[in-house]
Amino acid sequence: MKSVTIIGGGVAGLEAAARLTRMGQAVTVIEKSDQLGGRLNQWHALFPFRTPAGPLLSKLRNNVAEGMNMIVNANITGVEYNDDGFAIRINNNRMITANSVLLTTGFDIFDAEKKEEYGYGIYENVITSVELEQMFHSGKPILTAQGNIPSRIGFIHCVGSRDEKAGNLHCSKVCCVTAVKQAIEIKELIPSAEIFLYYMDLRMFGRHFEELYKEAQFKHGIQFIRARLSEAFENPDGTLQIRIEDTLLAKPLKMNLDMMVLMVGIQPQRKTGNLIDMLGLERDADGFLMQEDPYGSPFKTKIRGLYCAGGITGPKTIEETLIEARAVAAEINNYLKHKETYTGHEHFVMEL
Repeated sequence: MKSVTIIGGGVAGLEAAARLTRMGQAVTVIEKSDQLGGRLNQWHALFPFRTPAGPLLSKLRNNVAEGMNMIVNANITGVEYNDDGFAIRINNNRMITANSVLLTTGFDIFDAEKKEEYGYGIYENVITSVELEQMFHSGKPILTAQGNIPSRIGFIHCVGSRDEKAGNLHCSKVCCVTAVKQAIEIKELIPSAEIFLYYMDLRMFGRHFEELYKEAQFKHGIQFIRARLSEAFENPDGTLQIRIEDTLLAKPLKMNLDMMVLMVGIQPQRKTGNLIDMLGLERDADGFLMQEDPYGSPFKTKIRGLYCAGGITGPKTIEETLIEARAVAAEINNYLKHKETYTGHEHFVMEL
């Protein structure tokens, strides 16, 4: 039996761990937080069918409950690898060895405070899409900071995505459909509310995404405005005034809102201590981990025996992440079965 260490206990990591265990490999999952499931813990319902996230989260956790080593609250402080495999030091004094390693450390969420003109962290009724999802998850009523039921709510697309000033030129891929899903959820909770989605352009590329958009527009009366937000101000009563440019009508507009939701985008991990930089791996033009060959070897890195999957290589839906996890598990299993046929001599030590 060979051993695999999976770094990252989110959707990709847990699904790959379950598959590799069934294939007869000894699996260790290392997670830096105190719970498994990654960002799925923050989700209330999944697009496009608005299926509750809880059952999927429970299934992923239950699949790995037995037969493997799970380590949470783990900080990686050193990595050494050679022809025989990897040695990973966690919390400064514990060493985990493995014949192969899978990186599933995911992505970061754009910090909305960097867009000061939008007022996040300044105005109480400006929130992010992540915070709204947590509101849904809590089951509590959707209220303004003043405790009122909001009657006008605006969603701002592409916050930190496709934004040269923010340093992110890429599309986050899931923000448009998330905005539509969340807008429908608010409309169902507050039928009297007016909902506005201010978009750069709608990228409803996935199967059944277009149907969700039509449901939002025709069934729920949600209004879509192709516009760019220039700035937001807070009124004395805590409501918001926003200034936008309607890019279809080519004219400026002012609108008042009770609540504004910023659709914060997905971005690569750049914080100090991230494994991409610590291991000396290459990044693509958008800053995500570069695969050896996006077509022929999408899960391989330049380090033999080190694989990657999920959001670490770019924005993905949960469905795509699960598919990648299953595929990379099969590839790692094949690698371990035929490891002796691989050639090459290398040695590397990473220390913090």
